[in-house]
Amino acid sequence: MIKKLLTVSISLALAVSVSSAFAQGSASAGKAKVASCSGCHGEDGNSAMPGFPKLAGQHQGYLVKQLQAFKSGARNSPMMAPLALGLDEQAMEDIAAYYASNKITPNPAPKLSASDDDDDVPAKTEEQLKAELNALITQGSDLYRNGNLSREVSACVACHGPYAEGNKPASYPSLHSQHADYVIKTLTDFKTGARSNNRENMMHMIAAKMTNEDIKAVAYYISSLK
Repeated sequence: MIKKLLTVSISLALAVSVSSAFAQGSASAGKAKVASCSGCHGEDGNSAMPGFPKLAGQHQGYLVKQLQAFKSGARNSPMMAPLALGLDEQAMEDIAAYYASNKITPNPAPKLSASDDDDDVPAKTEEQLKAELNALITQGSDLYRNGNLSREVSACVACHGPYAEGNKPASYPSLHSQHADYVIKTLTDFKTGARSNNRENMMHMIAAKMTNEDIKAVAYYISSLK
């Protein structure tokens, strides 16, 4: 009887070991599977195009979760869905492991446009633009760390950490050094419900209470963090 129980225990241990190995993914295997991703996200996950997210240094669990959502249709994307449909679980883990193993690159110093839509208003000077940018980033920093009590906007720091490093165990994404344009689009999509049609989604509930200026400010702040 003891021998039989020992055999069962060893079998279960091996099964758990195999399952864990499967879940971990292989960065080297993932590198060979990202050819179709590189056009938008860069060879190492550092997208050069501000409209596409940087994936380098992102938490593996979060990346796998997003790929699963694209595949199931829970996250709608005509561009990503066909690519995710062709991936099995191991491929997702490998690709996520590869991007997670790379280091995200810092963004160049952000700039505001000197032009204005109103032809009657003169273009802003460099000093005015610099002052406006500093004020915007300061506003974003305050919103990120403290939220806005009067409009019930939660502080980003609670889930994404003091340096926007995210929360790996909870699969909350890292945000630092992400493109400001992409963060603006993402928060706007959460605000309008385009990113999630679930009205109880936490990010939707937060973004829905943010103004467009809030979104721009916190996006510029996040993009400046290294």
